[in-house]
Amino acid sequence: MHFSIFEIGMLVGFGFAWPVNIYKSITSRTAKGKSVVFLWAIWLGYVCGITHKILYSRDIVLALYLLNIAMVSGDIVMYYINRRRDRAAGWIIRK
Repeated sequence: MHFSIFEIGMLVGFGFAWPVNIYKSITSRTAKGKSVVFLWAIWLGYVCGITHKILYSRDIVLALYLLNIAMVSGDIVMYYINRRRDRAAGWIIRK
């Protein structure tokens, strides 16, 4: 099996950032300052990486992609929970 140390480095680097992001989402209890478009773009990027790994390059790095997409998914869920809280508090006007 052949894998890239640079790909692993990228995924580990992002992997350390997501728990901090999720913690901030949980403790702030607001969606202010978050970009759901950014979160979905990152999520889509991980889906592409996972797809590539499954189709062309199955190796242990797939586990890092799956861990990262799980964390991004958690942050996306927290965004929608916090947006609902913001709406209930009157901070977001319903369209």
